[in-house]
Amino acid sequence: MSMLTPPGMGGKYRITGNKFPRMRRPRNRRRTLLAVAASIVALGLAGWGTLQLIDVFTGGEKRTTAAGRGQGCEKPAPSASPKAALPEPARIKVNVYNATPRSGLAKNTADELKKRGFAIGEIGNAPKEYDKKVKGSGVLLGSPKALAGTLPVLGTQLKGALRKADTRKGADVDLILGTAFKKLDAKKDADRALAVLARPAPAPSSKC
Repeated sequence: MSMLTPPGMGGKYRITGNKFPRMRRPRNRRRTLLAVAASIVALGLAGWGTLQLIDVFTGGEKRTTAAGRGQGCEKPAPSASPKAALPEPARIKVNVYNATPRSGLAKNTADELKKRGFAIGEIGNAPKEYDKKVKGSGVLLGSPKALAGTLPVLGTQLKGALRKADTRKGADVDLILGTAFKKLDAKKDADRALAVLARPAPAPSSKC
């Protein structure tokens, strides 16, 4: 009897030989799943690489061009409204007031403005709220609408003048001469400033 035969068993249950029976090891399911997942990832990477090669030789340039049109070449935004035409000096009525202790200043300044084409209204001393209180070269006063056209045109004659709006309804404007005023800007400089104001530099065009 073989040593592998349990006691009391014999006959057809008798185990013969001198080797132990080979037992099959159970399969490792985790290792199998990892192998399958690795295969799927490898196939995915291979497919992605193939698409990249196709993209390089076919559609990559088209998408780059489209992106350049959408991002790298932006058109300037259109202005909200066209610029209103500036009034000519002959259509601007200017009241000249002297807020300084120097006499004759308003009359001399009004005469010079008249030579430059402006219409002249009242000439005299400044109102009480401005008399001896204007520290700069001058103040330009007008209606709120004048801030967009009339006052800028008049401002070309005296560069450092302050522009302000009041409650008046009329189209006339005031030039109040301050303590720092010496004289109007040179006519050639005023004409140059007026030309620039009338023809501002065009907006830069887009280059694609």
